[in-house]
Amino acid sequence: MRARLVFVHGIGGTRDPDRELAAWTGALATGMQGAGHSQAARELLAGGLAECVFAHYADLFGSGQAQGGAGADDTGDAEAEILSELLVAWVDGLAEEHADGGGGDDEWDRRTLDHARAQAAPRAQEQGSLEVVRRALNVATTLMALKPSGAAARWVTPKLMVSHLTQVARYLARAEADAQGAGLDRRIRARVAEAIGDGPAVVVAHSLGTIVALESLHELTAPAPLFVTLGSPIAMRTVVWPRLSPRPPSAPGTVAQWLNFWDRDDIIAVRPRLERDVRANPAGVVPVSRRVDSDGTWVHSAEKYLAQPAVAGPVAEALSRPAFGPGGGGAG
Repeated sequence: MRARLVFVHGIGGTRDPDRELAAWTGALATGMQGAGHSQAARELLAGGLAECVFAHYADLFGSGQAQGGAGADDTGDAEAEILSELLVAWVDGLAEEHADGGGGDDEWDRRTLDHARAQAAPRAQEQGSLEVVRRALNVATTLMALKPSGAAARWVTPKLMVSHLTQVARYLARAEADAQGAGLDRRIRARVAEAIGDGPAVVVAHSLGTIVALESLHELTAPAPLFVTLGSPIAMRTVVWPRLSPRPPSAPGTVAQWLNFWDRDDIIAVRPRLERDVRANPAGVVPVSRRVDSDGTWVHSAEKYLAQPAVAGPVAEALSRPAFGPGGGGAG
């Protein structure tokens, strides 16, 4: 059976699925070459190693998200409550990693995080979703000063940053039902389920996509020899973790191996060691977290993760196994 490789994107504006698929595949091929899998890299680029699918759902958030306009300002009360909790959990997670040595020991960063934490705390007199958005904008502005060279600078403006983070809140709110009664989160998972299909698939998910893919795999019967999560916010314990389905979070029963990768300069992947907060599936599979280090000011990029040999090597090995089927993948 021919292997299927499914990419699941994260936060961000609308995108061209074909262009994204080419970019993600190219980055993964670079990583495969670096891991010593040159033949697999050539076959991947030639379309022979696997059927590659890009699960695209950004358009479901609406056109306002693309420019960071309506997405932030039109936040509803339920989404605003989650966004408020997300701000506190996000800054606390960054501070925790900083204290553990994962974010450096620069005094400027410490003071910046302290200031952001004070800004993130809800105000007793705060009323309405617009007040939450304003608080989020203040926090985003502060965090853009974090090193290296402004770790959040990829978002260009605080408004765009908050707009994209609001996507996480909107997904977790389980609201925005369509005419058939399907909420936004359900419609997003339907896109991912369609991409995975009925056969075995290696699933590589990034950022918000790790939440979507995790919940989708729990709803599917298709085996996943390998599940890879990149820059995941799954273990944000006070806001994401308790809202995941099923509860408490566990590895999907169809997953034979789960590898989770995080970069110490990734300001989205706070509390990155998922095995601390995710239960094993019946086969004993739990996420195994591994740190990678990328260059540049914006390491949350999916392509940067995919180009890492530590990430791409296991994907090449999983896709190259002769018996790619329900028994393939292994738990090793």
